[in-house]
Amino acid sequence: MARPASDLAARIVTAATGRFLHDGVDGASLRRIARDARTNLGMVYYYFPTKDDLFLAVVERHYAPLAASLTEAVSADAPFDARVQAFFARFGAMSDDEFTVLRLVLREAMVSSERLSRVAGRMMQGHLPPLFALVGEGFGAGHVDGQLHPAAALVTLAALAVGPQIILRRIAASGLPIPGPLPTPDAFATMLAGVALHGIAPRTPPR
Repeated sequence: MARPASDLAARIVTAATGRFLHDGVDGASLRRIARDARTNLGMVYYYFPTKDDLFLAVVERHYAPLAASLTEAVSADAPFDARVQAFFARFGAMSDDEFTVLRLVLREAMVSSERLSRVAGRMMQGHLPPLFALVGEGFGAGHVDGQLHPAAALVTLAALAVGPQIILRRIAASGLPIPGPLPTPDAFATMLAGVALHGIAPRTPPR
């Protein structure tokens, strides 16, 4: 039986995004999500048979365009350093919705191996293979220290591109009395890419 054409599935996904972030996937009430989406519980199950199916729909809404732009960034006809910079810049340019879903994914990956596996499987069909190819090219051309294990290079790129951006935005939203102005996400991305490519030591060692 074909699903009726409507915006109901999209409304359910929108309602679930906020509820999952607030309560966690396991703690979220599907009845509350249905109410927020102005529908009933039966229609939630009609479109999303399990809560994890709904979680993946929330992820997919924002991951699909993000994956496409990340793939474009790391696959472009440009020097290695420029593609690394573009990879970091894309995370610096995250929309508020992308940032919200990224926080949700990271949190759920820590509490559910099943969700981590399913999200990782989706990413293996998205931006990860081109990122692997970029790192492999970096090793082959001598842009990456050949003494590093490839996993160390991959984790460094991924962790530096994502983690500090999350921390920066959370600090900015917290109102904490931070001395001096915070960098913009775009400027921060440029700094982080420089750290990934060159480390934090000064180019000219101190005397």
